Amino acid sequence: MGNREFIERADQTFLRNYRPAPLVLTQGQGCRLEDVEGNRYLDLCAGIAVAAVGHGHPTLARAIAEQAGRLMHVSNLFYNDRAIELAEQVVARTAFDRVFFCNSGAEANEALIKLARRFHFEAGQPERVNLVSMERSFHGRSMGALSLTGQPKYHQGMAPLVGGIGHVPFGDLAALRAAVDERTAAVLLEPVQGEGGVVVPDDAYLRGVRELCDERGALLFFDEVQTGYGRTGKFLAREWSGVIPDACALAKGIAGGFPLGAIAVRETLADGLPPGTHATTYGGNPLACAAGLAVLEILDREGLVARSAERGAYLGGKLAELANKFDSVRDARGLGLLRGLQLAEGVDPISVLVRVREAGVLLSLAGGNVLRFSPPLCVSEEELDEGIAVVDAVLSKGA
Repeated sequence: MGNREFIERADQTFLRNYRPAPLVLTQGQGCRLEDVEGNRYLDLCAGIAVAAVGHGHPTLARAIAEQAGRLMHVSNLFYNDRAIELAEQVVARTAFDRVFFCNSGAEANEALIKLARRFHFEAGQPERVNLVSMERSFHGRSMGALSLTGQPKYHQGMAPLVGGIGHVPFGDLAALRAAVDERTAAVLLEPVQGEGGVVVPDDAYLRGVRELCDERGALLFFDEVQTGYGRTGKFLAREWSGVIPDACALAKGIAGGFPLGAIAVRETLADGLPPGTHATTYGGNPLACAAGLAVLEILDREGLVARSAERGAYLGGKLAELANKFDSVRDARGLGLLRGLQLAEGVDPISVLVRVREAGVLLSLAGGNVLRFSPPLCVSEEELDEGIAVVDAVLSKGA
Protein backbone atom coordinates (compact mmCIF):
# COMPACT_ATOMS: atom_id res chain seq x y z
CA MET A 1 0.00 0.00 0.00
CA GLY A 2 1.45 3.36 -1.03
CA ASN A 3 1.19 6.96 0.13
CA ARG A 4 -1.99 7.66 -1.83
CA GLU A 5 -3.90 4.69 -0.41
CA PHE A 6 -2.98 5.54 3.17
CA ILE A 7 -3.92 9.19 2.67
CA GLU A 8 -7.32 8.18 1.26
CA ARG A 9 -7.91 6.19 4.45
CA ALA A 10 -6.86 9.16 6.56
CA ASP A 11 -9.26 11.40 4.67
CA GLN A 12 -12.12 9.15 5.77
CA THR A 13 -11.25 9.19 9.48
CA PHE A 14 -9.19 12.28 10.44
CA LEU A 15 -10.69 15.60 11.45
CA ARG A 16 -9.74 18.05 8.71
CA ASN A 17 -7.78 20.51 10.85
CA TYR A 18 -4.45 19.57 9.23
CA ARG A 19 -3.14 19.75 5.67
CA PRO A 20 -0.15 17.38 5.84
CA ALA A 21 2.33 16.85 3.04
CA PRO A 22 1.23 13.92 0.82
CA LEU A 23 3.57 11.32 2.25
CA VAL A 24 3.16 8.77 5.03
CA LEU A 25 6.27 8.35 7.14
CA THR A 26 6.97 4.96 8.72
CA GLN A 27 10.48 4.95 10.15
CA GLY A 28 13.57 7.02 10.75
CA GLN A 29 17.20 6.85 11.78
CA GLY A 30 19.32 9.82 12.74
CA CYS A 31 18.43 12.61 10.33
CA ARG A 32 16.77 10.32 7.78
CA LEU A 33 13.11 9.41 7.36
CA GLU A 34 11.40 6.88 5.12
CA ASP A 35 7.83 6.71 3.81
CA VAL A 36 5.61 3.71 3.09
CA GLU A 37 6.95 3.51 -0.47
CA GLY A 38 10.56 3.39 0.66
CA ASN A 39 11.35 6.99 -0.36
CA ARG A 40 14.00 8.51 1.89
CA TYR A 41 14.18 12.11 3.11
CA LEU A 42 16.77 14.24 4.84
CA ASP A 43 14.96 15.65 7.87
CA LEU A 44 16.03 19.21 8.62
CA CYS A 45 12.75 19.90 10.45
CA ALA A 46 12.93 17.32 13.28
CA GLY A 47 9.20 17.39 13.89
CA ILE A 48 9.43 21.18 14.42
CA ALA A 49 12.52 21.09 16.66
CA VAL A 50 11.35 18.04 18.64
CA ALA A 51 13.53 15.11 17.54
CA ALA A 52 16.58 16.72 19.14
CA VAL A 53 18.67 13.53 19.37
CA GLY A 54 17.56 12.22 15.99
CA HIS A 55 15.18 9.45 15.02
CA GLY A 56 15.46 5.92 16.39
CA HIS A 57 18.23 6.69 18.87
CA PRO A 58 18.94 3.36 20.61
CA THR A 59 19.49 4.92 24.04
CA LEU A 60 16.14 6.73 23.94
CA ALA A 61 14.28 3.74 22.48
CA ARG A 62 15.77 1.41 25.09
CA ALA A 63 14.91 3.76 27.97
CA ILE A 64 11.28 3.99 26.85
CA ALA A 65 10.96 0.22 26.34
CA GLU A 66 12.54 -0.62 29.68
CA GLN A 67 10.41 1.90 31.57
CA ALA A 68 7.24 0.70 29.83
CA GLY A 69 7.91 -2.75 31.23
CA ARG A 70 8.66 -1.36 34.69
CA LEU A 71 6.10 1.40 35.38
CA MET A 72 4.22 3.70 33.02
CA HIS A 73 1.78 5.73 35.08
CA VAL A 74 0.69 6.29 38.67
CA SER A 75 -0.72 9.87 38.50
CA ASN A 76 0.39 12.71 40.74
CA LEU A 77 -1.41 11.20 43.70
CA PHE A 78 1.98 9.56 44.28
CA TYR A 79 5.64 10.38 43.66
CA ASN A 80 7.61 8.44 41.09
CA ASP A 81 11.36 8.05 40.94
CA ARG A 82 11.85 9.12 37.34
CA ALA A 83 10.08 12.46 37.79
CA ILE A 84 12.19 13.26 40.84
CA GLU A 85 15.39 12.36 38.97
CA LEU A 86 14.46 14.44 35.93
CA ALA A 87 13.48 17.46 38.01
CA GLU A 88 16.86 17.29 39.77
CA GLN A 89 18.61 17.21 36.39
CA VAL A 90 16.70 20.21 35.04
CA VAL A 91 17.42 22.23 38.17
CA ALA A 92 21.10 21.28 38.07
CA ARG A 93 21.45 22.50 34.46
CA THR A 94 19.54 25.77 34.71
CA ALA A 95 19.12 28.88 36.83
CA PHE A 96 15.81 27.55 38.15
CA ASP A 97 14.98 25.80 41.41
CA ARG A 98 11.72 23.92 40.97
CA VAL A 99 9.90 22.09 38.18
CA PHE A 100 6.32 21.22 37.25
CA PHE A 101 5.85 18.58 34.54
CA CYS A 102 3.01 18.55 32.02
CA ASN A 103 2.59 17.13 28.52
CA SER A 104 3.20 19.90 25.99
CA GLY A 105 4.36 23.44 25.41
CA ALA A 106 0.80 24.77 25.32
CA GLU A 107 0.12 23.21 28.72
CA ALA A 108 3.34 24.71 30.07
CA ASN A 109 2.23 28.16 28.98
CA GLU A 110 -1.23 27.59 30.43
CA ALA A 111 0.46 26.82 33.74
CA LEU A 112 2.43 30.07 33.50
CA ILE A 113 -0.77 32.09 33.05
CA LYS A 114 -2.22 30.56 36.19
CA LEU A 115 1.05 30.93 38.05
CA ALA A 116 1.27 34.64 37.22
CA ARG A 117 -2.20 35.40 38.51
CA ARG A 118 -2.16 33.14 41.55
CA PHE A 119 1.29 34.35 42.65
CA HIS A 120 0.09 37.93 42.91
CA PHE A 121 -3.16 36.81 44.53
CA GLU A 122 -1.16 35.00 47.23
CA ALA A 123 1.04 38.11 47.61
CA GLY A 124 -2.00 40.27 48.38
CA GLN A 125 -2.16 41.94 44.95
CA PRO A 126 -5.24 40.37 43.37
CA GLU A 127 -5.54 43.30 40.96
CA ARG A 128 -2.45 42.07 39.09
CA VAL A 129 -4.15 39.85 36.53
CA ASN A 130 -3.02 41.21 33.15
CA LEU A 131 -0.35 39.67 30.95
CA VAL A 132 1.66 41.21 28.14
CA SER A 133 2.88 39.10 25.25
CA MET A 134 4.48 39.94 21.91
CA GLU A 135 3.16 40.48 18.42
CA ARG A 136 4.04 37.60 16.08
CA SER A 137 4.61 35.30 19.05
CA PHE A 138 3.36 31.73 19.27
CA HIS A 139 2.59 29.97 22.55
CA GLY A 140 0.22 27.12 21.68
CA ARG A 141 -3.31 26.26 20.57
CA SER A 142 -5.25 25.85 23.83
CA MET A 143 -7.38 28.89 24.65
CA GLY A 144 -5.04 30.51 27.17
CA ALA A 145 -1.92 29.87 25.10
CA LEU A 146 -3.77 30.96 21.97
CA SER A 147 -4.72 34.21 23.68
CA LEU A 148 -1.04 34.81 24.45
CA THR A 149 -0.14 34.16 20.82
CA GLY A 150 0.33 37.43 18.96
CA GLN A 151 -0.80 36.28 15.51
CA PRO A 152 -4.39 37.24 14.59
CA LYS A 153 -4.67 34.49 11.98
CA TYR A 154 -4.81 31.93 14.78
CA HIS A 155 -7.53 33.90 16.58
CA GLN A 156 -9.99 33.96 13.71
CA GLY A 157 -13.25 32.29 14.67
CA MET A 158 -12.01 31.53 18.20
CA ALA A 159 -13.32 34.60 20.05
CA PRO A 160 -13.81 35.48 22.76
CA LEU A 161 -10.24 34.90 23.84
CA VAL A 162 -9.01 34.87 27.42
CA GLY A 163 -9.20 38.44 28.72
CA GLY A 164 -6.51 40.55 30.29
CA ILE A 165 -3.85 39.76 27.68
CA GLY A 166 -2.27 42.44 25.49
CA HIS A 167 0.41 42.42 22.80
CA VAL A 168 3.22 44.80 21.88
CA PRO A 169 5.83 44.68 19.11
CA PHE A 170 8.72 42.30 19.80
CA GLY A 171 11.94 44.20 20.39
CA ASP A 172 10.22 47.51 21.19
CA LEU A 173 11.09 48.34 24.78
CA ALA A 174 9.26 51.67 24.69
CA ALA A 175 6.02 49.97 23.68
CA LEU A 176 6.44 47.46 26.47
CA ARG A 177 7.12 50.22 28.97
CA ALA A 178 3.83 51.84 27.99
CA ALA A 179 1.95 48.54 28.43
CA VAL A 180 3.27 47.34 31.80
CA ASP A 181 1.57 48.92 34.79
CA GLU A 182 0.37 48.20 38.32
CA ARG A 183 -2.16 45.64 37.01
CA THR A 184 0.39 43.63 35.04
CA ALA A 185 1.00 40.15 36.46
CA ALA A 186 3.67 39.06 33.98
CA VAL A 187 5.40 39.65 30.67
CA LEU A 188 5.85 36.53 28.57
CA LEU A 189 8.07 36.26 25.51
CA GLU A 190 10.20 33.89 23.44
CA PRO A 191 13.93 34.68 23.67
CA VAL A 192 13.93 33.89 19.95
CA GLN A 193 10.62 33.97 18.11
CA GLY A 194 10.25 30.66 16.30
CA GLU A 195 6.86 30.53 14.59
CA GLY A 196 7.06 34.30 14.15
CA GLY A 197 9.87 33.82 11.63
CA VAL A 198 13.04 32.97 13.61
CA VAL A 199 13.49 36.50 14.95
CA VAL A 200 16.48 37.07 17.25
CA PRO A 201 16.26 40.16 19.50
CA ASP A 202 19.17 42.21 20.82
CA ASP A 203 20.51 41.02 24.16
CA ALA A 204 20.10 44.59 25.38
CA TYR A 205 16.38 44.35 24.71
CA LEU A 206 15.99 41.24 26.86
CA ARG A 207 18.01 42.86 29.64
CA GLY A 208 15.80 45.93 29.37
CA VAL A 209 12.69 43.78 29.70
CA ARG A 210 14.10 42.23 32.87
CA GLU A 211 14.86 45.64 34.34
CA LEU A 212 11.40 46.94 33.45
CA CYS A 213 9.64 43.97 35.07
CA ASP A 214 11.70 44.43 38.23
CA GLU A 215 10.92 48.14 38.28
CA ARG A 216 7.17 47.63 37.82
CA GLY A 217 6.77 44.55 40.03
CA ALA A 218 5.74 42.24 37.18
CA LEU A 219 7.02 38.71 36.66
CA LEU A 220 9.06 37.82 33.59
CA PHE A 221 8.44 34.50 31.85
CA PHE A 222 10.30 33.04 28.87
CA ASP A 223 8.73 30.56 26.49
CA GLU A 224 11.69 28.25 25.73
CA VAL A 225 9.53 25.54 24.19
CA GLN A 226 11.28 25.81 20.82
CA THR A 227 14.55 27.39 21.93
CA GLY A 228 15.44 25.19 24.90
CA TYR A 229 17.40 21.96 25.25
CA GLY A 230 20.38 22.98 23.16
CA ARG A 231 18.48 24.19 20.11
CA THR A 232 20.25 27.60 19.96
CA GLY A 233 23.70 26.36 21.02
CA LYS A 234 23.14 26.86 24.75
CA PHE A 235 21.09 24.59 26.98
CA LEU A 236 18.56 27.43 27.24
CA ALA A 237 18.48 30.41 24.89
CA ARG A 238 18.27 32.77 27.85
CA GLU A 239 21.96 32.06 28.49
CA TRP A 240 22.98 34.15 25.47
CA SER A 241 21.73 37.35 27.09
CA GLY A 242 22.41 36.34 30.69
CA VAL A 243 18.83 37.28 31.60
CA ILE A 244 17.20 35.01 34.17
CA PRO A 245 13.41 35.07 33.95
CA ASP A 246 11.27 34.16 36.93
CA ALA A 247 10.07 31.05 35.12
CA CYS A 248 10.23 29.42 31.70
CA ALA A 249 8.23 26.93 29.66
CA LEU A 250 9.94 23.84 28.21
CA ALA A 251 8.79 21.15 25.77
CA LYS A 252 9.62 19.99 22.21
CA GLY A 253 13.15 18.53 22.50
CA ILE A 254 12.79 17.75 26.22
CA ALA A 255 12.03 14.06 25.59
CA GLY A 256 13.17 13.62 22.00
CA GLY A 257 9.67 13.11 20.61
CA PHE A 258 7.85 11.62 23.58
CA PRO A 259 5.11 14.00 24.85
CA LEU A 260 6.48 16.00 27.78
CA GLY A 261 6.45 19.62 28.86
CA ALA A 262 7.48 21.55 31.94
CA ILE A 263 7.76 24.87 33.63
CA ALA A 264 10.91 25.65 35.60
CA VAL A 265 10.66 28.39 38.21
CA ARG A 266 12.89 30.29 40.60
CA GLU A 267 12.56 29.74 44.34
CA THR A 268 10.61 32.98 44.74
CA LEU A 269 7.73 31.27 42.93
CA ALA A 270 7.96 27.99 44.83
CA ASP A 271 4.58 28.61 46.51
CA GLY A 272 2.97 30.37 43.56
CA LEU A 273 0.61 27.48 42.87
CA PRO A 274 -0.52 26.11 46.24
CA PRO A 275 -1.91 22.53 46.46
CA GLY A 276 -5.14 22.18 44.53
CA THR A 277 -4.63 25.15 42.21
CA HIS A 278 -3.18 23.27 39.25
CA ALA A 279 -2.76 19.64 38.22
CA THR A 280 -2.38 17.15 35.38
CA THR A 281 -3.21 13.48 35.09
CA TYR A 282 -0.38 12.44 32.78
CA GLY A 283 2.23 15.11 33.45
CA GLY A 284 5.47 13.80 34.90
CA ASN A 285 4.54 10.15 34.42
CA PRO A 286 7.46 7.70 34.73
CA LEU A 287 7.52 6.83 31.02
CA ALA A 288 7.81 10.43 29.81
CA CYS A 289 10.39 11.26 32.46
CA ALA A 290 12.48 8.20 31.57
CA ALA A 291 12.56 9.55 28.01
CA GLY A 292 13.57 12.96 29.35
CA LEU A 293 16.43 11.44 31.36
CA ALA A 294 17.64 9.54 28.29
CA VAL A 295 17.69 12.74 26.22
CA LEU A 296 19.90 14.45 28.81
CA GLU A 297 22.22 11.44 28.84
CA ILE A 298 22.53 11.63 25.05
CA LEU A 299 23.07 15.40 25.04
CA ASP A 300 25.95 14.97 27.49
CA ARG A 301 27.57 11.89 26.01
CA GLU A 302 27.47 13.14 22.42
CA GLY A 303 28.14 16.80 23.21
CA LEU A 304 25.05 17.86 21.29
CA VAL A 305 24.65 21.30 22.84
CA ALA A 306 28.15 22.29 21.79
CA ARG A 307 27.55 20.64 18.42
CA SER A 308 24.41 22.74 17.99
CA ALA A 309 26.50 25.87 18.40
CA GLU A 310 29.18 24.61 16.02
CA ARG A 311 26.87 23.17 13.35
CA GLY A 312 24.57 26.14 13.77
CA ALA A 313 27.35 28.57 12.94
CA TYR A 314 28.20 26.46 9.90
CA LEU A 315 24.57 26.40 8.77
CA GLY A 316 24.24 30.13 9.40
CA GLY A 317 27.19 30.79 7.13
CA LYS A 318 25.74 28.66 4.35
CA LEU A 319 22.36 30.37 4.60
CA ALA A 320 24.05 33.78 4.49
CA GLU A 321 25.70 32.70 1.23
CA LEU A 322 22.27 31.88 -0.20
CA ALA A 323 20.95 35.25 0.93
CA ASN A 324 23.81 36.97 -0.87
CA LYS A 325 23.39 34.83 -3.97
CA PHE A 326 19.66 35.10 -4.66
CA ASP A 327 17.40 38.13 -5.01
CA SER A 328 14.57 35.80 -3.97
CA VAL A 329 16.05 35.65 -0.46
CA ARG A 330 15.69 38.65 1.80
CA ASP A 331 17.53 37.56 4.96
CA ALA A 332 19.23 34.72 6.83
CA ARG A 333 19.03 34.67 10.62
CA GLY A 334 18.86 32.57 13.74
CA LEU A 335 20.89 31.01 16.54
CA GLY A 336 22.41 27.55 16.77
CA LEU A 337 20.32 25.03 14.90
CA LEU A 338 17.24 27.23 14.79
CA ARG A 339 17.72 29.10 11.53
CA GLY A 340 15.55 30.87 9.01
CA LEU A 341 15.86 31.89 5.39
CA GLN A 342 13.41 34.72 4.74
CA LEU A 343 12.11 34.77 1.18
CA ALA A 344 11.54 38.03 -0.64
CA GLU A 345 8.14 39.53 -1.35
CA GLY A 346 6.51 37.98 -4.38
CA VAL A 347 8.10 34.58 -3.77
CA ASP A 348 5.65 31.75 -3.07
CA PRO A 349 7.04 30.11 0.09
CA ILE A 350 4.77 27.07 -0.16
CA SER A 351 5.96 26.39 -3.70
CA VAL A 352 9.58 26.57 -2.56
CA LEU A 353 8.87 24.31 0.41
CA VAL A 354 7.12 21.72 -1.77
CA ARG A 355 9.90 21.65 -4.36
CA VAL A 356 12.52 21.24 -1.65
CA ARG A 357 10.49 18.34 -0.22
CA GLU A 358 10.08 16.76 -3.63
CA ALA A 359 13.87 16.86 -3.92
CA GLY A 360 14.13 14.86 -0.69
CA VAL A 361 14.63 17.48 2.06
CA LEU A 362 12.11 18.28 4.79
CA LEU A 363 11.85 21.82 6.14
CA SER A 364 9.02 23.86 7.65
CA LEU A 365 7.69 27.39 7.25
CA ALA A 366 7.67 30.05 9.97
CA GLY A 367 6.34 33.58 9.91
CA GLY A 368 4.64 32.97 6.58
CA ASN A 369 7.68 33.36 4.34
CA VAL A 370 10.64 31.93 6.25
CA LEU A 371 12.13 28.53 5.47
CA ARG A 372 12.89 27.17 8.93
CA PHE A 373 15.84 24.87 9.53
CA SER A 374 15.55 23.01 12.85
CA PRO A 375 17.36 19.70 12.28
CA PRO A 376 18.21 17.11 14.91
CA LEU A 377 21.15 18.33 16.98
CA CYS A 378 23.15 15.31 15.76
CA VAL A 379 23.11 16.60 12.15
CA SER A 380 26.46 16.44 10.33
CA GLU A 381 28.07 19.09 8.15
CA GLU A 382 27.68 16.71 5.20
CA GLU A 383 23.94 16.49 5.81
CA LEU A 384 23.69 20.26 6.10
CA ASP A 385 25.62 20.60 2.84
CA GLU A 386 23.19 18.17 1.21
CA GLY A 387 20.21 20.17 2.37
CA ILE A 388 21.69 23.52 1.35
CA ALA A 389 22.54 22.13 -2.09
CA VAL A 390 18.90 21.17 -2.62
CA VAL A 391 17.64 24.59 -1.52
CA ASP A 392 20.24 26.23 -3.77
CA ALA A 393 19.11 24.13 -6.73
CA VAL A 394 15.44 24.95 -6.14
CA LEU A 395 16.09 28.70 -5.86
CA SER A 396 18.33 28.58 -8.94
CA LYS A 397 15.38 27.40 -11.00
CA GLY A 398 13.43 30.47 -9.94
CA ALA A 399 11.20 31.11 -6.98
